[in-house]
Amino acid sequence: MSSAGIRVFVARLAGTSVFDPLGDQVGRVRDVVVLVRPKGLPRAVGLVVEVPGRRRVFLPLTRVTSMDSGQVISTGLVNMRRFEQRSMETLAVGELLDRSVELTDGSGAATVEDLAIERQRNGDWLVTQLFVRRHARARGGLLRRRGETLLVPVTGVTGLARASAAQGAELLLAAYEDLKPADLADVLHGLGTQRRLEVAAALSNDRLADVLEELPEDDQVTILSGLAQGRAADVLEAMEPDDAADLLGELPQEQAAELLGLMEPGEAKDVRRLLAYEENTAGGLMTTEPVVLPPETPIAAALAHVRRQDLTPALASMVFVARPPAETPTGRFLGVVHLQRMLREPPHESIGTLVDSGIDAVTADAPLMQITRLLATYDLLAVPVLDDERRLLGVVSVDDVLDHLLPEDWRESDDGTSEGIVRLGTGQSGAGRG
Repeated sequence: MSSAGIRVFVARLAGTSVFDPLGDQVGRVRDVVVLVRPKGLPRAVGLVVEVPGRRRVFLPLTRVTSMDSGQVISTGLVNMRRFEQRSMETLAVGELLDRSVELTDGSGAATVEDLAIERQRNGDWLVTQLFVRRHARARGGLLRRRGETLLVPVTGVTGLARASAAQGAELLLAAYEDLKPADLADVLHGLGTQRRLEVAAALSNDRLADVLEELPEDDQVTILSGLAQGRAADVLEAMEPDDAADLLGELPQEQAAELLGLMEPGEAKDVRRLLAYEENTAGGLMTTEPVVLPPETPIAAALAHVRRQDLTPALASMVFVARPPAETPTGRFLGVVHLQRMLREPPHESIGTLVDSGIDAVTADAPLMQITRLLATYDLLAVPVLDDERRLLGVVSVDDVLDHLLPEDWRESDDGTSEGIVRLGTGQSGAGRG
């Protein structure tokens, strides 16, 4: 990329596809790494690119041959070591958007809504302009809803290098609104503690609950402890009961008891029941909210239940059939109906005619390895947990088992591609970020 003067706005760059010289997509831009210096304009040094496997790697701007808001083309050389932010580096989307600055013309404070990076003749990329919104000010006793927006040079503001006491996260979340909970969890995990708390506070209860379920336990505890107790209880209610129980189990006993007391009684009851079981047993692993229906339910109605967006693929793979009540612990457990079987039968038929009563079940005290062998031997995605009276207590799904089999730092661990640099599409090696 030889021409100077190319200008790109960072917020519009987030989510842009990255291609190698052959035209194959190798990932998506998730952020821009900037060096905010005491003197001179901030310098952009690279892109944080998400490659297959949810790995975030560093792509130096020296290896970018073309960049605009529609696509990024690289030389094909990418260091596959997981990106780790260094102390002198700032994430443009993660940390600079929503930052409060002061306009040097004396007109007051403004919020950064976007940054323009521009290529210089020497090949450097500098942050040259900011798109900002003035803070709303009262006029004639009335408070204007939103201040005006304007494009200003970086030299026209002060305070870009320091985070404000209470930085918002609206624009960061807008840039990442397409991310799945697991991917947004990766974004939060890569932020500093204060910024992570600010972003978490800006999420809705349901979205935050989904993201918390994907974060390491220490991040979960930090975020939940940083919320007001009433909000923390609401988020716990929105989580799957087994995940909420796991999180509460990591908190000090007194804090966990206070949060349970603030939860809705019905939600707290399920969580308390799960907390009574040992962690690596079926009772400690199970979820208490699978799809449970009586045998007379038509197939069409059962299919509507498994379409619920909050169900994981494993829990959506089968319907658990039991006598009333349908809430766990249920009436007598009859068996399961597999999703594929329902799709092959007339929609007016009742699921009771399709029940697989031979599926293996476990008791609440069954150890983790027994459940693992059962899932592997019979290629199951979920296993029912029954009591002595054959009532369904809950279900252990394959994703619950994986979470406990993998090491605690599995989100951080390398997958075999972390060392060295690969030429994407060719497998050749080369030099990269030191």
